[in-house]
Amino acid sequence: MAESNNKTEKKKKLNYEAELETLHKELVHLQEWVKNEGLKVVIIFEGRDASGKGGTIKRFTEPLNPRVCKVVALGVPTEKEKSQWYFQRYVPYLPAAGEIVVFDRSWYNRAGVEKVMGFCTESEYNEFLRSCPEFERMLVRSGIIVLKYWFSVSDEEQEKRFKSRIESPLKRWKFSPMDLESRSRWMEYSKAKDVMFAHTDTKQVPWYVVDADNKKKARLNCISHILSKIPYEKMNLEPIELPSLPEHVGYVRPPMDYQTFVPDKY
Repeated sequence: MAESNNKTEKKKKLNYEAELETLHKELVHLQEWVKNEGLKVVIIFEGRDASGKGGTIKRFTEPLNPRVCKVVALGVPTEKEKSQWYFQRYVPYLPAAGEIVVFDRSWYNRAGVEKVMGFCTESEYNEFLRSCPEFERMLVRSGIIVLKYWFSVSDEEQEKRFKSRIESPLKRWKFSPMDLESRSRWMEYSKAKDVMFAHTDTKQVPWYVVDADNKKKARLNCISHILSKIPYEKMNLEPIELPSLPEHVGYVRPPMDYQTFVPDKY
């Protein structure tokens, strides 16, 4: 019975890797199309803590050129940034022609963590709900493609992932005191998300919800959906002929012991 289960798990893993490789090839075509056509793309990833946003972003960007596809994950705002127009902090990171910008959390911090944790005033929060849809419509009118994804995870699955982070030294860095607060304020976050959707799930820039209880399915589904929402054509890559190395005329390589090599440990 155990052997049968192992074979099933191995087959699922192979299927996942094969599907991901297929999607990666399409992402490269998308990247070349964005670059050649001068498109401007913004992709926003939001959701609960431990919902799998980071893993999906990692798989999405893995085959792409970091000069074309850039990930923005801003930290706590400075005192100067707190005094600015709220969206001003994010505007410098918007894409130029031929770029894809991925926001690992975004201006929606105000409608989520800032609202729930009391990091903004009620007036600032209400102004965000009014102005955010207009801000995003402005982006679309300027020619930017904006996609928004909300990663939805059940409380049971989140608890399991939090425990995994706490117990594993390789994942412990992912766990923060804010995670404990978000866990204890589950209902407040749920209510804040519902209000956020009611105000910002617009026809021009809708929210797309990703069922993220199964991480691998969430990754594949999300990447596939992104590919479906940005019209692109497969580019015919120009053939590249590798030139031969020139003859070593008049060049004498320094002795090997003149350089410090990394020890051959493996």
